[in-house]
Amino acid sequence: MNSDKKTMGHIKEVTSSSNPIIKSLKALHLKKNRDSEGLFMAEGLKLITDAIDSGWEVSTLVYAKNIATQPRLQDIAVKARTNGTNLLEVSEKILGSLTRRDNPQMVVGIFKQKWMRMDAVKPVDNDLWIALDRVRDPGNLGTIIRTADCVGAKGVMLIGDSTDPWSLEAVRATMGSVFSINLARCSTKDFSSWRHKWGGLVVGTHLEGAVDYRNVDYTDKPVLLLMGNEQQGLSDELVELCSEKVLIPMSGRADSLNLAIATGVMAFEIKRSAINMPQDVQS
Repeated sequence: MNSDKKTMGHIKEVTSSSNPIIKSLKALHLKKNRDSEGLFMAEGLKLITDAIDSGWEVSTLVYAKNIATQPRLQDIAVKARTNGTNLLEVSEKILGSLTRRDNPQMVVGIFKQKWMRMDAVKPVDNDLWIALDRVRDPGNLGTIIRTADCVGAKGVMLIGDSTDPWSLEAVRATMGSVFSINLARCSTKDFSSWRHKWGGLVVGTHLEGAVDYRNVDYTDKPVLLLMGNEQQGLSDELVELCSEKVLIPMSGRADSLNLAIATGVMAFEIKRSAINMPQDVQS
């Protein structure tokens, strides 16, 4: 027998929210359980279809019984079962309890987390990486991951005690980009050691001793964009690791931007400058 051959996944109808399988999936709302299992939850037929087509491994597929005959669902169900995924056919009420929504998506997938090792992150050509110092808000993190995908960044690094990119709130905010972007994580100490091996530019946003972000030469070099915590900004230790400190000038009464917005402004300026991005690129 070929030991690499996968067993066909099973289809099971579940009618109670107290079913042990459903309870185990609900437990993934807690970070400690996501960490111990190495799993996370994602919602939506298109998102899950794209993830499976991209080679992501789904351990369990949960769908509403009333859409069981939809061709698109049947297509991904066949692919998932062939790879050994178990399928759960449930009511909308159970889906709502899983996703904590009154009007849930009709399909939920449980996927294996993927982390990139820091020593695998190498400066290449005009690559852009985004590093976040102790980001707290899952909505901000998810939006930054989505923005990184849109701008063509290679990945997002999480430094220190950051919110979990695999939380349901963060995954929702990525709009599927969590399946397209490399994610890495490290302590501030490990980042400091790794940074000295980075042969490109390290740009951090900071108020003191900084220059206008539009006046930095981002061309012909890999760039690491370093963004700080929502309330405190970059730690002093990380500021010292920046080769360029920049600021985004403010014209109105507000003196700061939301972290995700500021990251987007910076990332698109870096890529525009680095590759001479056309001004009329379609959105």
